[in-house]
Amino acid sequence: MSLGIMEQLTHSTVRIETELHGGGLSTGTGFYMNFLQKEDSCIPVIVTNKHVVANANIGRFHVTLATREGLPHTGKHQQFQFDQFEQRCVKHPNPEVDLAAFLIGPLVNQVQQSGGKLFYIPLQTDLIPKDEERESYSSMEDIVMIGYPNGIWDAKNNLPVIRRGITATHANVPWNGKSEFLTDIASFPGSSGSPVFLANIGGYMDNKGNTYMGSHRIRLLGIHYAGAMHTASGQIKIVTAPTSNVPVPITQIPNNIGVAINSKEILGLEKEVERVIGANA
Repeated sequence: MSLGIMEQLTHSTVRIETELHGGGLSTGTGFYMNFLQKEDSCIPVIVTNKHVVANANIGRFHVTLATREGLPHTGKHQQFQFDQFEQRCVKHPNPEVDLAAFLIGPLVNQVQQSGGKLFYIPLQTDLIPKDEERESYSSMEDIVMIGYPNGIWDAKNNLPVIRRGITATHANVPWNGKSEFLTDIASFPGSSGSPVFLANIGGYMDNKGNTYMGSHRIRLLGIHYAGAMHTASGQIKIVTAPTSNVPVPITQIPNNIGVAINSKEILGLEKEVERVIGANA
């Protein structure tokens, strides 16, 4: 048995739960990536938003275990917990880019040394489209966002929620001059850090109307981090997708427009991880 494309993508994400300094719980989304990929080595990380790990004293997440055949052991997963979670994360050097990475190599080695094996699908940096490819996209492309809105997940099987939508602005045009674009997908607490994929399965059309039947096209377009809200007074504001699970009075109402960071910013985060590793070597 092998996993289809979408099944693989559902195993690329992880639900992040944090305990905050001073109390309170928050949830967000992360996804696995292999940084500094070489023929025989890489640095496995979880990519998420800075604001997901902000003020986090304790961080925890579950990783699915693998069968002997190397497939997901449905219903079997292991929890990992770390103190000083925010301090353990490497943050994007640009303060305006809301991205951070948590290095998971030590825990992977720990599990392997104990005779176990984890199952997750790390995304490769070659899934990030080059600018030339982005230019060929239409302003309206089919996308999926995979994560844990409102912390919702299949706790039994350690699986996320898949949401489908379209790009609301061109993925290669910097929204208001920032390395971001808009999506027509609702933003809810817990969605922060969700990967946004260009997802064409079975065919697609380019911006010139050329049709490619029977072809698949999966690309990592961006990382969800914020949503457009209108307030009770009618103002429109862009706010980071909240992570807190504490009920609050509804004074801001989502209008189903999300804001995604251009995935090419992940390459800057990768360079920062390389710098930090080199500095600590």
